[in-house]
Amino acid sequence: MAASAEKLHLIDASIYIFRAWFSIPDSMTDDEGTPVNALYGFGSFLFDFLEKTRATRIAVAFDESLTSSYRNEIYPEYKANREPPPEDLKPQFAWCRELTRALGITEFASGEYEADDIIGTLAKKARKAGIKSVIVSRDKDLTQILRNGDVYWDYANNTRVPYRKIKEVFGVRPEQVADYLALTGDAVDNIRGVPGIGKKTAQILFENFESLDHIYDSLHEIRHLPLRGASKVAERLENHRENAYLARRLTEICYTVPLRTRLTSLTRKQPDIVAMTGIFDRAGFGTGMRRRLDRLAQSFS
Repeated sequence: MAASAEKLHLIDASIYIFRAWFSIPDSMTDDEGTPVNALYGFGSFLFDFLEKTRATRIAVAFDESLTSSYRNEIYPEYKANREPPPEDLKPQFAWCRELTRALGITEFASGEYEADDIIGTLAKKARKAGIKSVIVSRDKDLTQILRNGDVYWDYANNTRVPYRKIKEVFGVRPEQVADYLALTGDAVDNIRGVPGIGKKTAQILFENFESLDHIYDSLHEIRHLPLRGASKVAERLENHRENAYLARRLTEICYTVPLRTRLTSLTRKQPDIVAMTGIFDRAGFGTGMRRRLDRLAQSFS
């Protein structure tokens, strides 16, 4: 693949760390018996990504705020249905961040904001500078970040969806994703939305109205839509207006995370061979990873 210097690649780390944790047996351990399967899988993903894309502008966002984000202050039940990460996985998150830095890639995390917000903030900074973004994730919520020229890339499935195709694939335009989720709810994040408003109904609503505000300004028009039970839909929306707007505060991405960084700092640096070798030694990784590191380092020469 040709070099991707013209775009900023924004990687949602947790997706690939959890994927590695569940797909590689935790019998892969270091000398002390600590699992290193997620570290190995995430490292393999990063090597594969760099080899395939030759990307030069990259940032990786990690999640630290499962129960401490500003959304939990708004709605304490936010993500309360999620199990905490397994104890054997928790230390591997720190290792994954260390490995990312040693590979010469800038990484971010926050106790107040989620990885989604970090990615959104960086994408907005890039957009102001005339740089398009590639969002590397499997989380469809992140499609709301995209604008013209940006791309959503489900790397594991090798599926790329450009901004102009998001509606065709997911049913609504990127600008409508947060509002759409505010109506349908998001069970993964324990967001209720409006009872009785499913995906198809929400898609029809957003075919006719631009936004959640537009829907609530036009409730009288909904009764005349070619929609089964249109009057009931309008009634549900009216009765659960407060829930819908609360949900939107939770589903919309924050683009103002206070990141003290310049876009120039997101240019990938040469791998730190000493640091990488130290990580491999501690984790007990063999020659395969080391050969990949050698090839990566040679690409800078």
